[in-house]
Amino acid sequence: MNYYNEIKQELINNTVYKKVKDYSKNRSDLSTYYNVGKLIVMAQESSGRGLYGNKLIKEYSKRLSIELGRGYSWRNLYNMKLYYLLISQNEILQTMSAKLTWSHYCELLSFDDLNKTIYYINISINQNLSVRELRCKIKDNEYERLDDDTKIKLINNSEEKKVQDFIKHPILIKNSSNYSEISEKILKKLILEDIDNFLTELGKGFSYIKNEYKIKLGDRYNYIDLLLYNIHYNCYVVVELKVVELKAEHIGQIQKYMNYIDKNIKHFNQEKTIGIVICKKDNKFIMEYCSDERVFSTTYSLYF
Repeated sequence: MNYYNEIKQELINNTVYKKVKDYSKNRSDLSTYYNVGKLIVMAQESSGRGLYGNKLIKEYSKRLSIELGRGYSWRNLYNMKLYYLLISQNEILQTMSAKLTWSHYCELLSFDDLNKTIYYINISINQNLSVRELRCKIKDNEYERLDDDTKIKLINNSEEKKVQDFIKHPILIKNSSNYSEISEKILKKLILEDIDNFLTELGKGFSYIKNEYKIKLGDRYNYIDLLLYNIHYNCYVVVELKVVELKAEHIGQIQKYMNYIDKNIKHFNQEKTIGIVICKKDNKFIMEYCSDERVFSTTYSLYF
């Protein structure tokens, strides 16, 4: 079998098809590149050099570039091979593959971790991410900043998700004014200056209500650093900011605020309030012995 001619014909057919039916060109691209990747694998195997005989890909690239023009570099053909290997070996991805563009996949095909690839494919589809937005999430190591248990949930896409499953560790906060010393007041200021990004860092469905939310406990007023609401989970979210290591009294403080919201603000058809302590340094022992499953902690990291 002349694998080169088969590959060339696949690419020519795709070019013609896209000119005639522009509305479905993405599906045509993905189908073509899958078939080309499959032919490349077959050609490598038949050559006796196996899947790592990339000299063959370089030969094909050179010939295709001469005969068909630009767009068939060694990297592009190699990505087609990786795309075929990725999709053909995962039944779930076979049903999802056409929901993203080829440009999306080119951002993901270099990963060695299959679970990481599947995670970014899932969130790209679920959050309707552009290629630029996907690139930013990869650059910010979003996958690496999730708990291991959360990664399994999101990858399998089967277990019921909870608010805390989407909280990153650490949360990235932009230090737009290049502060050298950070107080709680300054930390809050930085968050409010870039509130959209902060809500995204927390996860999905978070919306902003107010900062310094005033509540009255007995004869004294207290102020919640940030009061949020999660529309997906139908609950208020109390956020407290600490520029020190997590302490037991921080848990007690946020529990009081959560209980106040549940008693005085929450409606009967809403879920119980969630509390998130964002601190400079975590303390796993504090959280290990915290019996309130509504309270969570994470750390923050500043970037410029």
